[in-house]
Amino acid sequence: MNLHDFTVPQLIRILGQMHRWLDKAQALAEQKKFDVNVLLTARLSPDQFHLTRQIQVATDNAKGLAARLAGVRPPPFEDTEKTVDELRARLDKTIAFLETLTPQQFQGASERTITLPFRPGKALKADDYLVAFALPNFYFHVTTAYSILRHNGVDVGKGDFLGEVPFFDVPPSA
Repeated sequence: MNLHDFTVPQLIRILGQMHRWLDKAQALAEQKKFDVNVLLTARLSPDQFHLTRQIQVATDNAKGLAARLAGVRPPPFEDTEKTVDELRARLDKTIAFLETLTPQQFQGASERTITLPFRPGKALKADDYLVAFALPNFYFHVTTAYSILRHNGVDVGKGDFLGEVPFFDVPPSA
């Protein structure tokens, strides 16, 4: 399986789910008559990032992960979002970037050496980067954003996290 097929559609799907969580947060705010943007500074613990930063880091991880495997530079995003609408726009920009990447760009990705600016002098083979660092880090920030919203009363559940799962019917066993 080409690493594009293993990563890009999944990243797009989960970022799309995050968009839906923000829609549910907006609905809760309208129902309870509060400004949805107050949720942006919510956090689970005093030493963790707040919701806005969790979404910024998740989108940075998604575009960085895919770009590194494709051998291209990710587009830089300023971390200036102050509203839920601006976070939705950031999710949309990230998805739009991911949609530009092709399976051909990922040919030979498993053979690439990945360096990270915050680990000078260190590198990872692309497969190790993907499995041991990039995907877990992406899901860490996605899960934390989900948990912040749920903790603050947004009606999200496991189905909202997973989204559409491509189940199919199988014939009953004989």
